[in-house]
Amino acid sequence: MSSQRLFAAVLPPAPAVRELATAVAALHALPGAVNLRWTAEAGWHYTLAFLGTVDEELLPELYIRLERAAHRTEPFPLRIHGGGRFDGRALWAGAAGGLDTLRLLAERADAAARRAGVPMEEHRRYTPHLTLARSRVQADLTPFTAALDGFEGVHWEAGELSLVRSNLPVDGVVGEQPRYEVVQAWPLGR
Repeated sequence: MSSQRLFAAVLPPAPAVRELATAVAALHALPGAVNLRWTAEAGWHYTLAFLGTVDEELLPELYIRLERAAHRTEPFPLRIHGGGRFDGRALWAGAAGGLDTLRLLAERADAAARRAGVPMEEHRRYTPHLTLARSRVQADLTPFTAALDGFEGVHWEAGELSLVRSNLPVDGVVGEQPRYEVVQAWPLGR
C-alpha cells in the first residue's frame, strides 16, 4: 500500500505572490539572511491542515469530505499582511481579511481528515501564516519581522481549497526544496 505526504491549503494568486516576492527580496540584504533557508515562491501557501503521510486507501473518503468542507465555506477576502515568527526558527508572512472564515475552513479541513480516518496531530489554535524562511538554529528574526510590519498585499478572494502533495527534497542536495503539487482542488461555496 502506498502513501503520500499531504496538506490542505489556500494558495495565493500570482499577483499576490509577485508582490510578496518583491518585499522578500529586500529581506535577503538584512544581516543574518544568508543563514536562513528561504522557501521558494512556488511553495508559498497558507496551510489549513497538515495531514502527514496518508494511505492511498483513505483518499476517496478524504476527497469527499474535503469537497464537503469547501462547499460549506463561502469564498472570502484575503490578503498577505505583515509578518511574524515562530520562536527563532521560522519567519512568515501573515494574513488579513476574512480570517474568521479562513480559521473555519482550517477547522473543517482538519475535521474532514479526521473523519476520513487520517491520524491527525493534536489540534492547535490556527495561526494563518505563509512560511518564508526557516533556521536550523535559534536566530534573531526581529529585523525580518520588523521589515514586514508594514507589508499590505493586494486584496484577492480565496475561492478554493487545495489538497497538496509534498515531495520531500533529496537528502544531501544543497539548496534542494520540497516540491508541492496540487492533487485536487475544490471551489468554495455552493
